[in-house]
Amino acid sequence: MTIVPLRARKLAAAGVALGMLVVIPAAAHAAPASSNAAPSGRNAPLKLNQMQVIGTQNSFHQEPPANEKAIRLALTGPQVEQTIEYTHASVAKQLGEQKVRQLEFDVYADPTGGKYATPYLRVAAGNGPMDPVMNQPGAKVLHLQDVDYHSSCLTFVKCLQQVKDWSDRNRDHVTVAIMLEFQDRPLIVPGETEPRPGTVIPIKWDRAEMLGLEREILSVFPRDRLVTPDNVRKPGKTLEQSVLQDGWPTVDSTRGKILFMMDNDGTYRDSYLQGNPSLQGRLLFTNSKPGVPDAAFMKRYVWDQGGVAEITALVRKGYLVRTRADADTMQARNNDTSTRDTALATGAQWVSTDYPVPGMASRFNGSPYYAAIPGGYTARCNPLTAPSYCNCGLLN
Repeated sequence: MTIVPLRARKLAAAGVALGMLVVIPAAAHAAPASSNAAPSGRNAPLKLNQMQVIGTQNSFHQEPPANEKAIRLALTGPQVEQTIEYTHASVAKQLGEQKVRQLEFDVYADPTGGKYATPYLRVAAGNGPMDPVMNQPGAKVLHLQDVDYHSSCLTFVKCLQQVKDWSDRNRDHVTVAIMLEFQDRPLIVPGETEPRPGTVIPIKWDRAEMLGLEREILSVFPRDRLVTPDNVRKPGKTLEQSVLQDGWPTVDSTRGKILFMMDNDGTYRDSYLQGNPSLQGRLLFTNSKPGVPDAAFMKRYVWDQGGVAEITALVRKGYLVRTRADADTMQARNNDTSTRDTALATGAQWVSTDYPVPGMASRFNGSPYYAAIPGGYTARCNPLTAPSYCNCGLLN
């Protein structure tokens, strides 16, 4: 992969000013009740797409020690370096104290183990061998191989075990969504056109490797602890038809469960859909588009041209949408809350941030920036789709 900040890739899109604030009336909150079931004689209980939560981007990300950071700065330059100046708390702390309900893991295929055990930056800094777990077979979790590889859970299975351990202790939690980004591009540093000697060429994520990742998921979570496309699709209907016509499962029926979704689209999505166009038997919801059988979840950005209107329309139709409150540390550095507020107002069910609690951005000249659900709630009644009887206080 060529190292280019997301800001340069995404924020140049015209048509949506980051300073704009879309104001959409919040759903009314009913008086406290024992559940979010509808009062007698009224509509069905609250559904999965009728709430909104905060997520984290690169939930595993850790900054390197000073000697590695100095080498990386010289290698990639300050423009890249400033985009990755954040360190997340442990997965358990994010889910617990920080009230995060959507995580993201970047996954690298490593079926025989050892592929990413000697990162270029670590070797250059003379920091010794990595954790032996890197030699074990199974997917690894890191941001950019060789140069931004420090992770709070180096293996995919370890990340999932941390989620499950927390979930086992808090079985009444609303569904935790986990976004997976399949990473397999060579690393090309700024000013160069080919992978630098000594850096690793990742294994491609073909269908066989993706199904292997499913087996890793099932080695940690039994199927009855997952929300899968099979749980949503109705007999004789595509996944999209089921979502739009019949709706999502209820919040209460999916408590204590995990939902997986794919960040990638294009050839990754195409490979995963081979032989199961409506995700029959699959574990992940694909990043899709309206009008196709697998359409249920979509990733969209508020800063893209027409992004705000598109997200709002998708949410109103019944799709699940993930967007972001900030990117590349830019909003945090400037305490710019406009993108965050716009993202929350769109009704996107998952709004991801690098700064889920106060204090994380204070390194930037004392910036008080953070992104959280308003009112201190873990989740809130979706501002676009929640029924009037929805009670935020019961969404934990």
